[in-house]
Amino acid sequence: MPTTPYLSLSEAGTGRPVLILHGGGGPATVAGLAAHLARTAHILTPTHPGWDGTHRPDWLTGIDDLALAYLHRLHDLRLRDVLVIGSSLGGWIAAEMSVRDTAGIITGLVLIDAVGVRVETEPITDFFALDARGVAEYAWHDSARYYRDPAAMSADQLAIQQGNMATMRVLAGEPYMHDPKLLRRLQRVDLPALLLWGESDRIVTPAYGAVYAAAFANGRLEVIPEAGHLPQLEQPEATFALIDAYLRSQ
Repeated sequence: MPTTPYLSLSEAGTGRPVLILHGGGGPATVAGLAAHLARTAHILTPTHPGWDGTHRPDWLTGIDDLALAYLHRLHDLRLRDVLVIGSSLGGWIAAEMSVRDTAGIITGLVLIDAVGVRVETEPITDFFALDARGVAEYAWHDSARYYRDPAAMSADQLAIQQGNMATMRVLAGEPYMHDPKLLRRLQRVDLPALLLWGESDRIVTPAYGAVYAAAFANGRLEVIPEAGHLPQLEQPEATFALIDAYLRSQ
């Protein structure tokens, strides 16, 4: 019987299992990617506990807890040869999963503008200190297009956004958006890791991404022009093409 009932997974498609982990913006930020990959793969798309009004168990207080919970769920489902794709915070979860996967369930890794490591020369922007305008300017290449005016949002939308931010503070607020030990541990991960980065990302820069990729035993960085922190939304065709090519190479 599954031991992780608090994890809600949506499934679509058939083929190789692909777990897609969203970032702080919630599951909508990876919905298009999931729909694209569902044409050729078995897609699992969770909503992290505490996001979009879902329940977060009291003991789930760190990204390491979430990484282990997802590994346990994959084990419960008896899945093998799993590709894990993570965006932003989801990329951090994916990286933590890879260093804990002693059973060899995961055979591929794609991190999209992931946080999670500390790079001395490229500090992670303090997302919690930004207002809505600042978020748009730091996270998007085309900030004018993607800026969301809080005054134009409904009370329900604001409540969900505030709840998501509160959960993110619990899981990733201290130390801020990273695991001090993760960068060193990644050298033991020898599965092929593709890191995709928006050229205009100012939350975590491409230079940060280059250090992240180099930490893996078999990591590679691809920079996507005219994209920020969520290239799967700003440049979906370029992002999907790189992931498709990665899948074919495996």
